Amino acid sequence: MTPPKATALAKLAAGLLAVTGAPAVALAADAAHPLVLELFQSQGCSSCPPANANVIALADRPDILTLSFGVTYWDQLGWKDTFASPIYTDRQWQYAHGLGHANVFTPQVVINGRRDGVGVDPRELRGLLAAGDRGAGGPALARLGDAVTVSAAAAPAKPADVWLVRYDPRVELVPIKRGENGGKTLPHRNVVKQLIRLGDWAGAPKRLSLPPAPDAAWRTAVLVQSPGGGPILAAARL
Repeated sequence: MTPPKATALAKLAAGLLAVTGAPAVALAADAAHPLVLELFQSQGCSSCPPANANVIALADRPDILTLSFGVTYWDQLGWKDTFASPIYTDRQWQYAHGLGHANVFTPQVVINGRRDGVGVDPRELRGLLAAGDRGAGGPALARLGDAVTVSAAAAPAKPADVWLVRYDPRVELVPIKRGENGGKTLPHRNVVKQLIRLGDWAGAPKRLSLPPAPDAAWRTAVLVQSPGGGPILAAARL
């Protein structure tokens, strides 16, 4: 039997998600070559929940891989984000440099490393998804036991980074006790738990070992990405 408190929190999460709904957009990407939507947010940021709700509403689409990164620079402003890591803040700064920004901001959605915006307005998000769609190009990724294989494809200008991403597909409800969102319980989904650079890829076939997952419930994805916060060339759920 579900505890009454858990049931109430689940209803709260559903209510927050119903405010916006999933932006409807047709993509050239597919389940084998998903578009990668990265959300950079903080639990202490009052403008983040609407963007978070928009992104969560897309989490079940097979042609979109949504990833939620908690950043650290809000932690000194009343509430320490329970999912944040300096590694994720560094990734956002890489995107700032790659996309020509002088600073970082929350919320920020980054589409395939090619387009970015705030993500609060569903219409804006639809436009970003369409503009950043890379289709089904790039090398093929496949799991082979405890390794990932990257197929041969046109060589990038510079060797690309191969990233392992582990994320939690479950909805996590976080009661916020202080800061701008104090008193609210916020839902999170596809929260990134690990981000590990496995190696590089320069066009030739390659096999890279995958470290074991600390939690069997976490999902695994691999991204092939131009260095320095550049475009994502390939992505797959493994």
